[in-house]
Amino acid sequence: MHNLTIAEASKKLESGEISSLELTEAVLNRIEELEPKIDAYLSVLKKEAVEAAKKSDQRRKSNKTLSKIDGIPLALKDLLCTKGIETTAASNILKGFVPCYDATVVKKLKDAGAVIVGKTNLDAFAHGSSTENSDFKTTKNPWDTTRVPGGSSGGSAAAVAADECLGAIGTDTGGSIRHPASMCGVVGLKPTYGRVSRYGVIAMASSLDVIGPIAKTTQDAALILEIIAGRDDLDATTLDVPVPRYSESLDNDLIGKKIGIPKEYFTSGMDKDVEVVIREAIKKIKSLGCEIVEISLPHTDFGLSVYYILQPAEVSSNLSRYDGIRFGHSVLKKDQNLSLEDVYSKSREEGFGDEAKRRIMLGTYVLSAGYYDAYYKKAMQIRTLVKEDFKKAFENVDAILTPVSPTPAFKIGEKSDDPVQMYLSDIYTVPINPAGVPAISTPAGTVLRDGKELPVGIQIIGPQLGEEIILNISHQFEKISGMKYKSPEI
Repeated sequence: MHNLTIAEASKKLESGEISSLELTEAVLNRIEELEPKIDAYLSVLKKEAVEAAKKSDQRRKSNKTLSKIDGIPLALKDLLCTKGIETTAASNILKGFVPCYDATVVKKLKDAGAVIVGKTNLDAFAHGSSTENSDFKTTKNPWDTTRVPGGSSGGSAAAVAADECLGAIGTDTGGSIRHPASMCGVVGLKPTYGRVSRYGVIAMASSLDVIGPIAKTTQDAALILEIIAGRDDLDATTLDVPVPRYSESLDNDLIGKKIGIPKEYFTSGMDKDVEVVIREAIKKIKSLGCEIVEISLPHTDFGLSVYYILQPAEVSSNLSRYDGIRFGHSVLKKDQNLSLEDVYSKSREEGFGDEAKRRIMLGTYVLSAGYYDAYYKKAMQIRTLVKEDFKKAFENVDAILTPVSPTPAFKIGEKSDDPVQMYLSDIYTVPINPAGVPAISTPAGTVLRDGKELPVGIQIIGPQLGEEIILNISHQFEKISGMKYKSPEI
């Protein structure tokens, strides 16, 4: 049963062919079997999941089913606050932190009857592209356990790819849903900024963070998005617009739709085998009746630079709350005779990992009095230009197609000592976040490395609130490409 998609499982639950308890136990058994190899989870909520599954079965017997995901086992990135359950952001500085409330997304999933089976691993505070920056463990790619799953939502993507859940929630600040989805051969959707509430999600870069689904199919991603999207009074940045029934427009035909291919995204740095897969995917989408046109996003080259000024600046601000006083790790537990300044510095020294410290220092530098105008202010001005590039492009095309990552999954440890090379892994995904537009990573094919198949994703980008069109294209591409979800041999 763990091989089922959400849509398939929902039908079987509805017909009475299976129960939520049977499905949940199958997933929990799968987790127990594979976790020693994959390390996707930071915590498995066996007791809570079984209890939630039993309640779902009782509701179904009483004809009081809450939604299509009622009774479906899902996982949460451990960046989302969960009431009464440890939430660490994969950082030592939050080890032992137990929130007293649920994030809005978590509450919506619970209200829809979802069964939460666990909290997944990530790069600490979502800082990274490989899930190697977790303070607790390194998650492995189910397609090749010597390789990374991508990041920062690597635990969520690996759990879905390994059938350790039927779907998961991730967060995306510069590609953290799309990048691991591509490398693990699953679907990952970054919605429009403000489409999904950020309330209760541990902040990294508040003007860029977005919450979205990681799933086995586009249909599953659409089903999850229908539940989690919408206005939230607890998050002033959420958009007060109706939430469409995304799953009902997946089969719309695409004849006459204009699809833009930005010339700036096909650069010399892309792996040749990856480019072959992407070019073939473009041909298949054209065969659906779409018109393929070359476009230009002239400020693309600045996207990565802008991101790695603005993001560390917001990280520096957001992480300043971890001071060893209010919550999280504190040296006061060991020594009550320290000065206030020593409590701050020593607690942070012990609690933050190398990547968090690197980004805090970068962010503090670009925000400092002597450099604010030269770096942060200039980056904000160029961010506007990047956003305008996309706005102008969408005046002429319905969607944009690009690669997700310049390479397939790389070896664990391969880029750990070279932060710049690691940052370049996100070169095709980071411009989307400053622009605030939605994008989805959909499996497009595989390449061969060391005798093993490794997935490659294609990125479909839409205009503001264009989730319907990108989900539509993704679903139609799935059907014509034959890229039906398959679990790797583990």
